[in-house]
Amino acid sequence: MTASSPAPLTQDELKAQVGRAALAYVVEGEIVGVGTGSTVNKFIEALATMKDRIRGAVSSSVASTERLQALGIEVFDSNAVDELAVYIDGADEIDGHGFMIKGGGAALTREKIVAAQSRSFVCIADASKRVDVLGAFPLPVEVVPMAARRIMRQFERMGGIAQVREKEGLPLVTDNGQHIVDVSGLRIVDPLGFESEVNQWPGVVTVGVFAHQRATVCLLGTPDGVQTLRYA
Repeated sequence: MTASSPAPLTQDELKAQVGRAALAYVVEGEIVGVGTGSTVNKFIEALATMKDRIRGAVSSSVASTERLQALGIEVFDSNAVDELAVYIDGADEIDGHGFMIKGGGAALTREKIVAAQSRSFVCIADASKRVDVLGAFPLPVEVVPMAARRIMRQFERMGGIAQVREKEGLPLVTDNGQHIVDVSGLRIVDPLGFESEVNQWPGVVTVGVFAHQRATVCLLGTPDGVQTLRYA
């Protein structure tokens, strides 16, 4: 009689796995950049085990700041820190070049700011987020509310289907006081060019394509363990 195979890891367990693996990229004695989302929450829990060996964190959202502080990790304003050694965050999609779509948690602008402040970007994700071409996940775009309809029409001319993200029947308001437009139906074959173009549209605060601030490393949670992907 053969022994039964272990049950496959749940998505929650995969997230915890990559959250713990990311600790290897935290530089002791420095301030770490911390992103937002369910996978990052697992990293924050793991980070608490070494909180006495870091100076603190710069956070990309109010939610992550509150979680870090509740665990006794000091959170610094980004303006008080010149440069971060590493930024650790999740992704809604990531391709073979380390280009990502982010913003499902509506924190994309602050995430991009902290990513730009960091020497390296470690993406933590489960294997379902790995794609060949970006665009299956609806693209989040943070916009100034008065420009939302015009920006939606511009995406529609690209072949996208755009809508303002809502919460409890009203437009969701970001930590920055803006709205989010989600765009489905896109196939983003040139992430660098796409990001540069859309960021020039009047009223766009940030587009959720992270190509100029792409990942340096991706820790991918798989049933066989954490797979490390490095991007040249």
